[in-house]
Amino acid sequence: MKYYPAILFFFGVFILGCFNNAETEMPPNILFIMSDDHAYQAISAYDDRLIQTPNIDRIANEGMIFKNACVTNSICAPSRAVILTGKHSHLNGKIDNHAKFDDSQTTFPQLFQKAGYQTAMFGKLHFGNNPKGVDDFLILPGQGDYINPKFLGKDKDTIITGYVTDVITDLTLDWFKTKRDKKKPFLMMYLHKAPHRAWWPSPEKFAEFYEKEFPEPETLFDDYSGRGTAAKTAEMNILTHMQYMHDSKVRPSTIKEMGKVEPEIVYVKGDGSLMRPSEQGFYRPFGRANKEQKKKYDVTLDKISEDFKTNWPKMNNEEKMKWKFQRYMQDYLATISSVDDNVGRVLNYLEETGLDENTIVVYTSDQGFYLGEHGWFDKRFIYDESFKTPLMIKWPNVIKPGTSSEEMVQNLDFAQTFLEAAMIKAPDDMQGESLIPLLKGDPEKWNRDAVYYHYYEYPSVHMAKRHYGIVNKEFKLVRFYYDVDEWELYDRLKDPYEMNNVYNDPGYKEVVEKLTEELKEIRIKYKDSEELDKSFIYQ
Repeated sequence: MKYYPAILFFFGVFILGCFNNAETEMPPNILFIMSDDHAYQAISAYDDRLIQTPNIDRIANEGMIFKNACVTNSICAPSRAVILTGKHSHLNGKIDNHAKFDDSQTTFPQLFQKAGYQTAMFGKLHFGNNPKGVDDFLILPGQGDYINPKFLGKDKDTIITGYVTDVITDLTLDWFKTKRDKKKPFLMMYLHKAPHRAWWPSPEKFAEFYEKEFPEPETLFDDYSGRGTAAKTAEMNILTHMQYMHDSKVRPSTIKEMGKVEPEIVYVKGDGSLMRPSEQGFYRPFGRANKEQKKKYDVTLDKISEDFKTNWPKMNNEEKMKWKFQRYMQDYLATISSVDDNVGRVLNYLEETGLDENTIVVYTSDQGFYLGEHGWFDKRFIYDESFKTPLMIKWPNVIKPGTSSEEMVQNLDFAQTFLEAAMIKAPDDMQGESLIPLLKGDPEKWNRDAVYYHYYEYPSVHMAKRHYGIVNKEFKLVRFYYDVDEWELYDRLKDPYEMNNVYNDPGYKEVVEKLTEELKEIRIKYKDSEELDKSFIYQ
């Protein structure tokens, strides 16, 4: 009779592997929700000063919120490549938005598909037009459009009338209702374009949020005196680099009527030449709207242009900065409000159908974003607003509701986490660490003290210099390279806004020495090197 337990165990595993009709006996479903450039400061579970996001907060309230989640490379396509492959940018090859992604690499959806999961993807992938390991998909080409977006499909491409956040959600819900195989667990990648620049809200949210005023960050007028060349030369200042037509939605006809508008917006291109914004920054996205949609947008667009024409010439630079900040927040947060509404639609469906009981729900973004901190918009830097990303996960009967973690986790860890949850073996070349111990309340089994970061896209848009660094809960050591050779050290506890580089402060001499050695070690651990740094500099 001693052989009975072994037989029963084998039989149980066999049944599990066959995914029988009782959905609760299946491996967990996974709903991966990712927005684009969603700052953690714009989620009320993290900070409720800017906006309320009750539906996204539900995931945190019913699961775990991560307070130190971060990315390996704060820029759209590389971040997504890291998530898919579980490998740092220098190994997966997608170092910046321009580099080609090697699609011969294994991605975690392929492993799920092979294991018997039904897989689907709707929304923004950012690169490629035929994602591997995905049974069904409609993805936006490149950055995609907010208004009447085009989608690339498995069988055919299509343009769908409507607002992109609503449309992506409609596609996702339709798949759940009409295409889901109830005999299989699912991996659904529900990927929002919002709130990526240039922040076109729906007409209704556009009108609603234009009437709102938002608190300014303490560092809005940072002069970067406590930092080095990189911060001083980046082209992401709200006053001097945010475009009037493209970003603030001032009509081109108004700009033309006013003549020269100060400050003039000028960018330095990688070859040293200058670039001035074009009217197409306004007309290309707005031109996608049909007559009825334009009529709805026109009401608010007219108010913006009239206000700008009347008041801008009378403002000083400080007032202009404040005006542009408010316009930025109004549109950015309006797009997030739509994301939150639509996340609620999907969560409600899962609850109404009982699918939520066996579904891991993840909400994250491909990186953080500056919401006026240090006078900036965009991302790219290792500084917290860009480096940190929202992450919350709910998993009924596994994660204790309402818990939080301060551990240093990264988007590098997602693939291995999902694979372990589904009992699928991860490839040996993945570099992340499964979050399962943290999710199950076993932090003693988590042994990571620091994370590694590396940004490559320079010279290019926004001119954020190349840099790499090591970050733990207390300190951040950064080396800027290529056309400069500068080091920065920030005391994350004493200087949470990262205003003062203390690398040359004698009081931090031992910290510098310790972290410099640890940076060398972590570069070796993740197989990065100076040789690779040089190889990724395009001639």
